[in-house]
Amino acid sequence: MKVTKKPTVESAPARRSFLKKGAAASAVGAAGIFAAPAVIGQAPIVMKMQTSWGASNIWQDFAQDYANRVEAMSGGRLKVDLLPAGAVVAAFQVIDACNDGIIDAAHSVPVYWYGKSKAASLFGTGPVFGGSATTMMSWFYEGGGAEFYRKLTQDVLDMNVVAFMGFPMFAQPFGWFKNEVNTLDDIKGLKYRTVGLAADLMQNMGMSVAQLPGGEIVPAMERGVIDAFEFNNPSSDSDFGAQDVAKNYYLSSYHQASESFEFIFNRDFFEDLEPDLQAILEHSVEAASTANTASAMNRYSADLQNLQESGVTVHRTSQEILDAQIQAWDGLIADLEKDEFMKEILDSQRAWVERVTYYELMNAPDYQLAYNHYFPGKLKL
Repeated sequence: MKVTKKPTVESAPARRSFLKKGAAASAVGAAGIFAAPAVIGQAPIVMKMQTSWGASNIWQDFAQDYANRVEAMSGGRLKVDLLPAGAVVAAFQVIDACNDGIIDAAHSVPVYWYGKSKAASLFGTGPVFGGSATTMMSWFYEGGGAEFYRKLTQDVLDMNVVAFMGFPMFAQPFGWFKNEVNTLDDIKGLKYRTVGLAADLMQNMGMSVAQLPGGEIVPAMERGVIDAFEFNNPSSDSDFGAQDVAKNYYLSSYHQASESFEFIFNRDFFEDLEPDLQAILEHSVEAASTANTASAMNRYSADLQNLQESGVTVHRTSQEILDAQIQAWDGLIADLEKDEFMKEILDSQRAWVERVTYYELMNAPDYQLAYNHYFPGKLKL
């Protein structure tokens, strides 16, 4: 992907000072005075952007991080009207709304439109072959993933959208359970909420799966529609009250070991913008990704501690269940690869992970060894 140099944005006071000095200096400066206010005074372009998150969810804050950067970098030429899930369309419908021009942009995840094509899940909840979310987002930008995504959305599905990925999420917890689950027999028959290919994975492991937006999870648990669930992280989970309906929280899982936010734009809206504004919309994703990562590290860890202090028991998913997830992925991959396009994507991901994760793992020190040295007895696995 070609990287465009970010334009320098002057503050309004600085511009006014420059114009004032120019007026005193020359007639050319005076001409600049008359020309500049026409630009400065233009009404901003308002971009209506809806998320797939509730107004109180931490991810709505993350989307606001993006909106703030777009507005600052554009010097006010772009204004983001950021809306929560349901303000215009339902959480799972934002890509359709972008395609139809009902909204200009969306902040979501590809797995939410998995019903259009299972290939969508390969950009968020695929097998990832041992790669991390950072590995897979690097594949998107450097390993050919962006072109596969373009082919899927524009060529295969004929959707009028462009999109970028940002914020490589930490591996998602296995989730929330009323009772302890340590063996495959413990989870068989449970009604479990997840999304995308993770739904197929868990069904293959003997669970009954419901795909629900985050805001519907706790009510479904309270009514007995589901017995257990995962969403994403300690902050989002506690935001909608997961701790009120279950007390056993299992971290570590291969069902969604990699995911990133999807920043979707109506293609006509995006391409009608001036090139510098297009660049700002694109590269603000990178800026927000860094901000989101720092915020997530801070808030996820603090909220996990708060959950423990409120009576939630935090577990690490058992080796038996993790092994079973990998075996289930093997069976699922064989089925997915019957589709030629999906096989192309999976082959590309596999080759990327084999090379990149080899380096990552060979180069990484034993962080657990060092952590246990400095904080003995704290980490109980």
